[in-house]
Amino acid sequence: MKTLLLGGKSNQAGQQVIMNAAMANRHGMIAGATGTGKTVTLQILAEGFSKLGVPVFLADIKGDLSGLTAAGKMNDIVQQRVEHIAIEDYQNRPNPVAFWDIFGQKGHPMRATISDMGPLLLSSLLELNDTQTGIMYSCFKIADDNGLLLLDLKDLRSMLSWMGQNAKTLKVEYGSISASSIGAIQRRLLVLEEQGAEHFFAETALQLDDLCKTDFSGQGVVSVMDATKLSSQSPRLYASFLLWLLSEIYENYPEVGDAEKPKLVLFFDEAHLLFDRAPRVLVDKIEQVVRLIRSKGVGVYFISQSPLDIPEDILGQLGLKIQHALRAFTPKDKKTVDTVANTFRPNPDIDTKKVITSLKTGEALVSVLDDSGSPTPVERVLIRPPESQIGPITDAQRSEFINRSPFKGKYEQLIDRESAYEILKKRAEQAAIEAQQKNEEKEQEKQRKPRSNRQSVGEAMLKSVARSIGSQLGRQIIRGILGSLGLRR
Repeated sequence: MKTLLLGGKSNQAGQQVIMNAAMANRHGMIAGATGTGKTVTLQILAEGFSKLGVPVFLADIKGDLSGLTAAGKMNDIVQQRVEHIAIEDYQNRPNPVAFWDIFGQKGHPMRATISDMGPLLLSSLLELNDTQTGIMYSCFKIADDNGLLLLDLKDLRSMLSWMGQNAKTLKVEYGSISASSIGAIQRRLLVLEEQGAEHFFAETALQLDDLCKTDFSGQGVVSVMDATKLSSQSPRLYASFLLWLLSEIYENYPEVGDAEKPKLVLFFDEAHLLFDRAPRVLVDKIEQVVRLIRSKGVGVYFISQSPLDIPEDILGQLGLKIQHALRAFTPKDKKTVDTVANTFRPNPDIDTKKVITSLKTGEALVSVLDDSGSPTPVERVLIRPPESQIGPITDAQRSEFINRSPFKGKYEQLIDRESAYEILKKRAEQAAIEAQQKNEEKEQEKQRKPRSNRQSVGEAMLKSVARSIGSQLGRQIIRGILGSLGLRR
């Protein structure tokens, strides 16, 4: 049986708390107030899975987890904890790590296409109302029906513009398309672009198999996505990326049944961002995916300040629960402590409600699943020390790892193949050329006819209108070339 050592009982030296790796696809939760040790707990779990040959993906919110690539250092505090927990094979050592970054600055770029993201996640990302969400679904359907690829933001913007221009024609088959709703979506896309989303919606898209690698020694590679900038400046994009990743894995990975260890483990930090302001239909989809993805051999672990940040139906599916200290300064805090304490299986030797507020840094209340899949009684646990470095490596060290990575050069080059933007642009330009040719033919026809040198009032009016149309057409051609595709068919 493959196991992960989490730590040892606080009041009993040598009494270890161990998780059966076969239960690791039953998901888990690491919770606790700021500064109580959640990041280090995440680190020791990532190390443990890696040593078992399980690839790991994690979002690095603080930038501290880059230390997984370097060996830690022994000191008196670490030595005391190793002895208390009775860790026989403790050894300071690094882990195989691949660095990723949506912005491509602190790791290999991680990208997805608009089509990959889909209308539901995009609508949530843009915080659209029901009417606007309906238009987004229509946009994807119309693009599919017309063989138009939606790869990047300019594809989506062009498609929406084309829909607005052809709303009357499209209404019969796809329903009413409001110009005001399209305008509102376009404005949201502008905000999204300012947040750096154009770095994410592009090709080359991430290949999921690159997150499931082992090194030459059989250790699972830990994929560390830098989210220091993303989670603070673009929290909706951060949440949408994680949900997209979860759904893509669910859709593409085969069923594996019960195995002695997971195929992949995902750690989602700042998990409350996944559910904040998310529409009910999206939350329902997340609950469904979390419930079913374990049959694909994938474990999902949420990290947040309080377990109550996670919807109840998802919280009830989490097998491993690691609760660091909570603060209880207000009546609301005390109510949260009571609720969290009741989520654990009672232990007659522990007053769970009292202990939650008195845990020291590096201590936690822990419940795992036993071999039959039942939660064990809660234990007060000293979390084992990590074998890798606590805290970040230098920028120079990170650059060295990125340059040595087997993924170097695979994702750095942007690909801009023909898609909706290019196709609609060509159609607009062709329509403008055809319109211009018709105008020239009419002018030639007029010149062939004998006419008086004097202009009637009607002729003068027609020339004025023609000049106006020509001026508008010129502006439309320019707008089409620049990408907004204002030309009407």
